[in-house]
Amino acid sequence: MARKIGSRYTAHQILGRGSAGTVWLGEGPEGPVAIKLLREDLASDQELVGRFVQERTALLGLEHPHVVSVRDLVVDGNDLALVMDLVRGTDLRTRLERDRRLAPEAAVAISADIADGLAAAHAAGVVHRDVKPENVLLDMQGPLGPGGSHRALLTDFGVAKLIDTPRRTKATKIIGTPDYLAPEIVEGLPPRASVDIYALATVLYELLAGFTPFGGGHPGAVLRRHVTETVVPLPGIPDELWQLLVQCLAKAPASRLRASELGARLRELLPMLAGMPPLEVDEPDTESAEEADREEQPAGPAPAERVRRRGAVPLVPGAKPADSNRDTHTSMRVPAPDELAGGAHGTARAPRASGTPRPGSARNRALARRRRVALGAGAVVLAAAVGVGAWLSTSGDDASAPPQDTKNSAPQSP
Repeated sequence: MARKIGSRYTAHQILGRGSAGTVWLGEGPEGPVAIKLLREDLASDQELVGRFVQERTALLGLEHPHVVSVRDLVVDGNDLALVMDLVRGTDLRTRLERDRRLAPEAAVAISADIADGLAAAHAAGVVHRDVKPENVLLDMQGPLGPGGSHRALLTDFGVAKLIDTPRRTKATKIIGTPDYLAPEIVEGLPPRASVDIYALATVLYELLAGFTPFGGGHPGAVLRRHVTETVVPLPGIPDELWQLLVQCLAKAPASRLRASELGARLRELLPMLAGMPPLEVDEPDTESAEEADREEQPAGPAPAERVRRRGAVPLVPGAKPADSNRDTHTSMRVPAPDELAGGAHGTARAPRASGTPRPGSARNRALARRRRVALGAGAVVLAAAVGVGAWLSTSGDDASAPPQDTKNSAPQSP
């Protein structure tokens, strides 16, 4: 099972798989390391290899307590690998799958750690571009923080940029994970530091609520919601925290905080969150949302390509189902302006009772049309019943009565 990675490292055991490659537990001259071995098709791309080497200085120079440091970049034959610090713990997605949602104090403490890591990266000119729970590692070996949280570290810096080469993604393609994509990326604008703030605010919302603010249903509908809908309030959290979330989920990049400001503001809120239990929030009805999305979407992807799970939406062709929850990068078509404008406007899907359609959705409109048709049919039946009653009242025992004067009445049908 062991394999050599370059001349200095040996990979012993697979720790996880993703769309970009495989992470191995390895050994180097200074002890245990994590080795991210990129896919063979990526390693054979000479343009990507050149870009890989160009990014070497920036990635190797990025060191921070809340960033998984890259120790080395290896280019050796068909092997293209990032050698990183080994973090003894798990990722945030696994924690969410176990607990569904976190207590506000722990959620904010983890998000503050990630904001601090992003601040260091942005100061060095590095944009992550794929902030999500799969790329947040929790150090189980260190001391516990506020709310019993483990120290959080952000990993996979630079991988999205490496894969997003002009030859692989045209101007009509975007790289990322749908639930966490900032509106400007969906609209085809170049990613800047503010996209990481939007993604981190989405992660914080998910830690508090148990679901992302714009996720669920067809990926195209998810992308459209980022552009056209506003986030719904979460009941039970302090207004200061909610206003911070709203600001960082703003559609306009300039309205969002910088990473350093966000980290500081989050830590200021920790005292008021101490001891607060996880929120009691009902997740929006996913089945209803998906039905509405199918009605809103033009003919396109086959049913097998429609993804139902929340959080990271795996769209990478050929990805194994067992690895889908670790997919890191997705290539999607940029929606046209008319598609972005075609969805429901206003507030995004609010937590609601199961089976209740989302206001403004296609399903809601269809139900309204059916109600109107039913009411119309009921009116016709009622009118018919009234007419029959009138006919019966002038028939039967009074059939021999002389005809009434009808000169002021409307003509009757024969």
